[in-house]
Amino acid sequence: MAFEDFQKSVENDEAPDENLDLPLQALWWDAKGGWEKAHELCQRAGSREGDWVHAYLHRKEGDEGNASYWYSRAGKTMPGSSFESEWRAIVEELLR
Repeated sequence: MAFEDFQKSVENDEAPDENLDLPLQALWWDAKGGWEKAHELCQRAGSREGDWVHAYLHRKEGDEGNASYWYSRAGKTMPGSSFESEWRAIVEELLR
């Protein structure tokens, strides 16, 4: 799936494509305003990708201490970019 298709799905669909992995489904729900659902899905993922999304969600929530822990688990550093930029960067990387 291309990034543009992912964005269109967020805009037009009621639920994410079930073929997407859990971290991408989490980002889909986050874009729809479903932080709790996104958080649950990234926790279930049990992967570095899920940990990265988990970190992003806690940074967005304003819990930088918790976010820092999850960025470390994901092998990432906390970015200084906007949430929108980070969301896009994660989606684009996970879609590859």
